[in-house]
Amino acid sequence: MSWNERIYADERLTHRARAVYMYLRDRADADGKCWPGVKRIASDLHLSRRTAQRALADLEQAGYIRRDERFRENGSRTSNLYTIQ
Repeated sequence: MSWNERIYADERLTHRARAVYMYLRDRADADGKCWPGVKRIASDLHLSRRTAQRALADLEQAGYIRRDERFRENGSRTSNLYTIQ
């Protein structure tokens, strides 16, 4: 089953989570990694930041993505690294 058939068949996911997943896949490199910020995801998909955060949490819980926090050299946070599973 291809990734798009799998994501559409998964009844646990909302349409927002599917849209965010496709957004991340579209921006991922050859290793399946990308790092857009929540603000960027929400803006590009015309979602609220909170809706984008919920969609990302749903995708992580369902095993479609892995989220790793990233930090700058001074210790402040930057955008998360998302890996397509």
